[in-house]
Amino acid sequence: MASVTDRAHAEALDAADPLASFRERFAVADEPIYLDGNSLGRLPRATPERLAARLEEWGMRLVGAWSGWIDEPRRVGDLLAESVLGARPGEVLVADSTTVNLYKLASAALDLRPGAVVVGPDEFPTDRYVLEGLAAARGRELRLTDPLATHGGDVALVCLSLVSYRSGELVDMAAVQAACDDALVLWDLSHAAGAVPIDLSAADLAVGCTYKYLNAGPGSPAFLYVRRELQPELRTPIQGWFGQRDQFRMGPLYEPVEGVERFHAGTPPILGVAAVEVGAELVAEARIERLRAKSEKLTALAVDLHDAWLAPLGFELGSPRTPAHRGAHVSLRHPEAWRICRALIERAGVVPDFRLPDSVRLGLPPLYTRFVDVWDALDRLRRLVVDEAYADLDPALARVT
Repeated sequence: MASVTDRAHAEALDAADPLASFRERFAVADEPIYLDGNSLGRLPRATPERLAARLEEWGMRLVGAWSGWIDEPRRVGDLLAESVLGARPGEVLVADSTTVNLYKLASAALDLRPGAVVVGPDEFPTDRYVLEGLAAARGRELRLTDPLATHGGDVALVCLSLVSYRSGELVDMAAVQAACDDALVLWDLSHAAGAVPIDLSAADLAVGCTYKYLNAGPGSPAFLYVRRELQPELRTPIQGWFGQRDQFRMGPLYEPVEGVERFHAGTPPILGVAAVEVGAELVAEARIERLRAKSEKLTALAVDLHDAWLAPLGFELGSPRTPAHRGAHVSLRHPEAWRICRALIERAGVVPDFRLPDSVRLGLPPLYTRFVDVWDALDRLRRLVVDEAYADLDPALARVT
């Protein structure tokens, strides 16, 4: 059997990969090696065709096409619920952005519960910023502390990512829900949806984006989840006409529709929803349990190569070592991470991304990432560091990192 540092080992893993053919379903060039799918997934080949069909409907039917389009955010939400999120029909809606959805659900939760807001200090920035603003506006205490720590019974809302954006750590959703007593828990699934199995059956609230592992494209609409039993109790702070009962009666007063669609606001982006549908269909076809099995192997290969090649060069693993505690990306820490990232992109034909203060993140979406991609990328990384091929680059951060 080939050693993990032998490229033949990666080639053998690719030869045995039951998901290998899915790579052909994406617009892929062999160069550069793309390991930033945790920030923006690749373009599925079916997406332009799906969008073209919607554009033709627009051109031929004009406003008459809305009779078919109007239910798509709920219908595609149900597809996500079944194939990606482990939720029930009528609990997921494709709408708005992750930030807007987080605001809507967090605001509704605070209307329902008195008490403090808890969010981790290392939580994704938009989550912290939204909750900071809501807490200030409502005179609530904001606790920037570990959501997994013990809290008293005075907490209204806990916000937590299922997979940490920086480290890739995967937390135990069921354990967190059980530990939060009477507080509502709002999950950010952005780095989890389409990469790890999710079971929202006991969860309260959730949001997430679709442009990462669901490959719906830049700026694609997000999704929100509200447990069925909570829906009658929660009221959106954005009382838009798409969430109104008897929408086209144009009544004088707002009366929210029954179900998750009460969290609609304005007119949904139909082209974006169509792209989400393609991504959800690919995950459904591949099956999330097979995607998870492959992502564990991909990240394990990255960790093994880090230990063999990169640790002696001053790198530290910034992700959990246990595969069951990792999502689908790996964080490698180094004091010169920013310049190393730039050198990888500009001089080595590898596209990772950088996160402050010192992390090179390698996103390894299992739908299209090969094991040889991981091997080749880390081989180029170690050669670049050995040769100090990053040392002459400007250490100043760019706006987009």
